[in-house]
Amino acid sequence: MLLTTISSNFADCMSNELKETIKVRALSVSFVVLALAIFKPFGLDSWQWQTYAHLLSIGVLGFCVCMITDVILKYLVGMPRSLKRGASYIIKRNLWFQVINTPLIALMICLYRHFVFSDSIESNRLSWSNFFGTLFIIAFCSFAIGLYWRFKYRSRYLAAELEETRLLNEQLQRLQNKAEQHPVPAKAILASEVGEENQSQNDIAQLPSEIILKGNTSDSVKLPISNLLYVEAVGNYVKVCQVCNGKVHTDMLRATLKQIENDLSNYPMIVRCHRAFLVNLRQVEQIISKAGTMQLLIKHSHEYLPVSRSNMAGVKQAIANHNDRQGAGDEVAYA
Repeated sequence: MLLTTISSNFADCMSNELKETIKVRALSVSFVVLALAIFKPFGLDSWQWQTYAHLLSIGVLGFCVCMITDVILKYLVGMPRSLKRGASYIIKRNLWFQVINTPLIALMICLYRHFVFSDSIESNRLSWSNFFGTLFIIAFCSFAIGLYWRFKYRSRYLAAELEETRLLNEQLQRLQNKAEQHPVPAKAILASEVGEENQSQNDIAQLPSEIILKGNTSDSVKLPISNLLYVEAVGNYVKVCQVCNGKVHTDMLRATLKQIENDLSNYPMIVRCHRAFLVNLRQVEQIISKAGTMQLLIKHSHEYLPVSRSNMAGVKQAIANHNDRQGAGDEVAYA
């Protein structure tokens, strides 16, 4: 029964995706056919009712070429239709579609002109001049159509992105509330020793609530892990930003961000959000998404940390994984 339901839902999704593709391609081809009907190039004004039969034939062939281009993009270029990969992906795929589809459509029309029109109109015979002339007309139409679909799908993606951000903020708030309900006794330990201790205990709940971060010199920073706001790479140093007695305090350590990231790798709520930043997700007040980019508003300091595209998935996954662990009954109170 369950397998039948899953198969049915999968079929529905596939059906909806196919319907959407057919709808988009049919509207795009209709626009080109309408333009040809208005301006009547290629000697189309020489016929009467036959003109509309030729336009219909060109429309059907054009639709087939568009579907072939979609297959080429999906299987050869590796760019399937997807609203989940961001506005930049949608725009990039749209450009690739135009680059491949426009010359194919132009070639199809040239062949149609050669085999169907050339008996009546000699100038329709296949030639480079006819191909480039047709290519110019189709490129202009493709540009206009591309602008329309680009803005349409960008708007749809941004709406979906806002909804995803809202859900992420809900998850973030939920895990922060749960973490605050399960405090653990303070126990200071060198951050570099956390991994060894964790291996012997094999239990995340036993991770120390206080750590000591050491740099390449004798300097060190001792802090409760829950008070850590973020760590920023600044040249040959890292800036450790924490909240202490309600005030933001920063320390500089001569170390690399990779060093600190390795030392804190056993704390799942501390993740890299950018090549220059590690962030404590428990100290994120809000996730802000804008035009395909993401920023993290930090508590207390009210600073905005950028989230790079390459690290966006990791931040989302850390929030989701932590919620799953807490939902399964893990009582965790680390950063």
